[in-house]
Amino acid sequence: MTKEEIAEKAVETLENLYPDARCSLVYRKPYELLIATRLAAQCTDARVNLVTEKLFDKYKTLEDFANADYGELCDDIRPCGFFRKKANDIIETSKILLSEYGGGLPDTMEELTKLPGVGRKTANLIMGDVFGKPAVVTDTHFIRIMGRLGLTDSKSPERVERDLRPLLPPEKSSDFCHRVVIFGRDICSARKPLCSICPMTELCREYSEK
Repeated sequence: MTKEEIAEKAVETLENLYPDARCSLVYRKPYELLIATRLAAQCTDARVNLVTEKLFDKYKTLEDFANADYGELCDDIRPCGFFRKKANDIIETSKILLSEYGGGLPDTMEELTKLPGVGRKTANLIMGDVFGKPAVVTDTHFIRIMGRLGLTDSKSPERVERDLRPLLPPEKSSDFCHRVVIFGRDICSARKPLCSICPMTELCREYSEK
């Protein structure tokens, strides 16, 4: 099978397996997704959701984050790790969004990645989930599984993104990334993939080489 055929079949298979897949981070407002994603760096989504449940009730507006006391915000997000840098990024980003974007979010890769602590992975998530644009979110699950399928030989997030963009239907790419994350947690884990119940063994280069 060609890479295009493998990608097409993978998209179809995961659509059937996880028809209602969505971002695992819980948020109500677009800027909350941006903040939750910043907190998720080197932290599990499950822990972030526990923290943001209280955080978003305490800081109800973007202005609240922009005017937050740095030390207090550090304490509020401490369980997410790297809290000093994350707190600084959240406050500075909130100020920029208010002063330059009227409290909204920019919708381009160039503008998003200028925000403190925002890389391509976060920018892709925002463009896909908030603005409905084609996006390829290259988290660790995505990189691992695309490598196992033989769709990329790189572990560089940016290179994996470049390799996969031409293979995925633009209108389905963002949802596909969410499905891959769930699939990676449920079946295709890093240490003990459950190949015996995997619906994609016929597509998997790593499985065929075993």
